[in-house]
Amino acid sequence: MGYMGLYNKMSLYQLGKWFIIMRKARAGEEISKMLKYVCDPCGYVYDPTAGDSAGGIKPGTAFEDIPAGWVCPMCGAAKDKFYSVAADHVGLD
Repeated sequence: MGYMGLYNKMSLYQLGKWFIIMRKARAGEEISKMLKYVCDPCGYVYDPTAGDSAGGIKPGTAFEDIPAGWVCPMCGAAKDKFYSVAADHVGLD
């Protein structure tokens, strides 16, 4: 299999994951509970199910509900430097 074949399979895999997320959302599950948030500068992963005890964020807190002044516990980056990913794309589930 050439490089392009592998790329196409990964793209289809990722697309399939997003379809699953959307199906679950239609079934009543919150999308924010199925996503993790990665700090772009350092790679720290915020998991809403775990929260951030050192930063005073309780487990179960959606990323959108974290105060604007919260920063990455690893590098101090602002909340707007995070991007969302499906949970299995960061190896947490």
